[in-house]
Amino acid sequence: MKKVALSLIVAGSLAFGFTTGDAEASSPASQSVSVNNGTYTTAYNVNIRSGAGTNNKVVLLAKKGTKVSVVGQKKVGKEVWYNVKVNGKTGWALSSLLTKNGATTKVAASNPTVVQKAKSLTGIPYKFGGTTTKGFDCSGFVQYVYKQSGKSVARDTLGQFAQSKKVSDPKPGDLVFFQNTYRKGISHVGIYVGNNKFVHAGGKQSQVVSLSNSYWKSKFHSFKRL
Repeated sequence: MKKVALSLIVAGSLAFGFTTGDAEASSPASQSVSVNNGTYTTAYNVNIRSGAGTNNKVVLLAKKGTKVSVVGQKKVGKEVWYNVKVNGKTGWALSSLLTKNGATTKVAASNPTVVQKAKSLTGIPYKFGGTTTKGFDCSGFVQYVYKQSGKSVARDTLGQFAQSKKVSDPKPGDLVFFQNTYRKGISHVGIYVGNNKFVHAGGKQSQVVSLSNSYWKSKFHSFKRL
């Protein structure tokens, strides 16, 4: 009878996702989700962090093409972070920056399509955390435009910064990053549309702004390409 009772307790624990000695899994506030274990490849240069979320420190930079082993995952807000092992270290990486080995990578969106779509969305109210046409924040705007144009990008500004490559000769459709706006470091992003102008979700609404604007000129950091 003792063996039967113990089996029922273990089975019940597993059914509800609890494992012996795992305080996080047994916590009601846990954001853990089902695990997609396996070998992945970094689709871009990826910051591996000490915890799930961009507020955690960077443990190492995994260059594009690096193979990583995913051993767990966690949902933080609307983002999914993978617990990975790479180069003998363990950390966390944003899932959208990794590609499952053997998976087909989406074809990059054409710049003209990106610019056209971005301009068509001007006038939509600014909303912190917004990702839809009901309201956008800066990174939500960029993610939405690129998704509509056929390319998946990270949700947050730092993720978009990490997955893009710096360029000195910007072309329409490239990203333009700014620093030290509402926080220190990279903190704002828009889409370059040519003629020294960019479109972004900022102020009261999404709009086209000149890079010669005194405020944005003082906050400019770099142009980058996805």
